[in-house]
Amino acid sequence: MPEAGASNDRWQVAGTSLISRFLLGTAGYPSPDVLGQAIAASGAEVVTVGLRRALAAGGDNGFVAIVRAAVQQQGARLLPNTAGCRTAREAVQLAQMARELYDTPWLKLEVVGDEHTLQPDPFELLQAAQQLVREGFVVWPYCTDDLVLCRRLLDAGCPVLMPWGAPIGSGQGLLN
Repeated sequence: MPEAGASNDRWQVAGTSLISRFLLGTAGYPSPDVLGQAIAASGAEVVTVGLRRALAAGGDNGFVAIVRAAVQQQGARLLPNTAGCRTAREAVQLAQMARELYDTPWLKLEVVGDEHTLQPDPFELLQAAQQLVREGFVVWPYCTDDLVLCRRLLDAGCPVLMPWGAPIGSGQGLLN
């Protein structure tokens, strides 16, 4: 078994070489200190962050600076997301704001189609992905596992797919 960090463990996303396949989210931590410790302890090279969360409570409440500092110290990359968006238009607008705020073209694209399960809307997702790729984003779409949709997202220029497997927060894992 190769050691962690061996060249054959690496994977590429838009010219960036990564070792870890673990992505860490920034929601749900009891304090900024715990969040920083989790980022440091995780070994994650990609840390997701929602723009809506960052701007909660009427503006930048220090969350952005905390996440940036922890990610920089870890040597990780930020992957802003469009969590909470319901339409392609809303997702594109939020993505554009996230690129300005976090100074990265990387984006986890989320467009919710079902309020109960938070299953992605494949039609709005594809429309948003196509536009964002044209605008120079590196789009990581949070998608269903539908083969046709996945092919169209890849054809649109998405370098990575993030398939939905079960209702968010259920802990059920893949059900099919």
